[in-house]
Amino acid sequence: MSGRFVEVPHRMLPPETLEALLETFVTRQGYDTTDTGEGMRGWVVELRRQLERGELIIAHDLQTESTEVMTLTQWRAFGRDLADDEEEG
Repeated sequence: MSGRFVEVPHRMLPPETLEALLETFVTRQGYDTTDTGEGMRGWVVELRRQLERGELIIAHDLQTESTEVMTLTQWRAFGRDLADDEEEG
């Protein structure tokens, strides 16, 4: 992938920033917050575990100055889509 994106180690983020990113991910992905019995908090705890296991990444877009949580599948698909756009442009 181009130098436009930087993977951000989740341990480098302040706890409140990481929590906000994870809550945004839960909302955007359409997770049912009643599934865990703990609401949003339960999903945030589970997503932290996934970050620890390397199943999720945090990517910062240097061009748009936005930061996103992505699954590895999303990250790989995003990279392919971006490469296709760059070839066409």
